[in-house]
Amino acid sequence: MTPDEFMREYETSGRNGGVDRTLSLIDDDAVYWFSDGASHVGKRAIKRVLQRNAELIQDENYRISDIVWVAQSDDVAACIYHFDWSGTLRGSPASGSGRGTSVLKRRGDAWVVAHEHLSKMSAQP
Repeated sequence: MTPDEFMREYETSGRNGGVDRTLSLIDDDAVYWFSDGASHVGKRAIKRVLQRNAELIQDENYRISDIVWVAQSDDVAACIYHFDWSGTLRGSPASGSGRGTSVLKRRGDAWVVAHEHLSKMSAQP
């Protein structure tokens, strides 16, 4: 699987297999920085926030677009992208978007996310 194929799998993992499928694509020591300023270190902390989000946001549809690979080797790959999500939050339609950075590393024959940084888009002048 190429890093690009991995990111497509990662993008749909929540819809296709829930939190457990997404967690299988994340390194045990991963660090996630979210657009709300929160930091989640290690798979256990990431699991808690992913489960909370899955409980809060019903019928979530998460999308990644405009992927640009800024570094790639046999063992490490890094990309930047835009993301957006939509779903139902507390009974009302909700959505959000921003930009992301993901750093992947090879674990055996597979790729895993070692770091993810999501941020809000700033207003364009």
